[in-house]
Amino acid sequence: MDFKQIEAFVNVIKYKGFSKAAEATFLTQPTISAHVNALEKELQLQLIDRTKKEALPTAEGKLFYNYALTMLNTREQAIYSLQNFSLNINGTIGIQSSSIPGEYIVPGLIADFKKEYGKAKFYLEQSDSSLVADNIKAHKGEIGFTGHKENDGLTYKLLMKDKAVLITPQVPHFKEREGERLQLKDFIGEPFLLRERGSATRETFEKELDAKGIPHTSMNVAASMNSMEAIKQAVRGGMGVSIISEVAADRQRADRGYLVFDMEDYDEEREFYLVYNDKITMSPTAETFKFFVLEKYGYKFDY
Repeated sequence: MDFKQIEAFVNVIKYKGFSKAAEATFLTQPTISAHVNALEKELQLQLIDRTKKEALPTAEGKLFYNYALTMLNTREQAIYSLQNFSLNINGTIGIQSSSIPGEYIVPGLIADFKKEYGKAKFYLEQSDSSLVADNIKAHKGEIGFTGHKENDGLTYKLLMKDKAVLITPQVPHFKEREGERLQLKDFIGEPFLLRERGSATRETFEKELDAKGIPHTSMNVAASMNSMEAIKQAVRGGMGVSIISEVAADRQRADRGYLVFDMEDYDEEREFYLVYNDKITMSPTAETFKFFVLEKYGYKFDY
């Protein structure tokens, strides 16, 4: 049983004939007849008395007609409610994000969400990972994206995993090793471009160096920058090397202007999370965006 069959049956009763029902609904009479016949076959009941001049319901048809109207009206109400819901998704969503998701993940999610809910607006504020949770708890945003998961009473949903890669200038001693997996000893003496303190990428790399007996304070730090794009530009210009997230490395771009290497003895993975406070009632717009993002990353919900 589908809605086309139910609509055809209701219209035949309403207009007291197959041809009039077809004319009123811009369908052919054979189409209307086929829908009604299929409905009667499925129910194993005759719903319309075809022996009279006008098409009239049988006793079973009269009973089913009320249910059919209810089903069609319920469908219309559901569609109307959803359309109104979509129109009402028009508030501003405050988003707190650490730099990597803020630059390379969140913009695409916002663009996709805007295709469905064109009136929604966004305020995106980027900070380092250590501040995102604090800002969510301070109600400076309803939703956050971060590379840290803390035991702080907030809800964290894992979205994706990402590994660190080395990017270097296109200079001969790196160019000749393109495609190889490098070891820390191959580049640890190079000038380094690092993210600002508080960055999860930097903190993880420094801890790993210390664990391997290479004091991170011994690195030749050429500059610290709070912009991933600035770091990439500096590497492009030959200023030094950097450890960055693979999602930021534009690995598939032939014109990126720097080399990208996997590392043999540094294979740390980063995890990126959606974070929010489930003890606070979100705005309908933010709640809708939250479920939109989670479904994008494979979460299933029983509505």
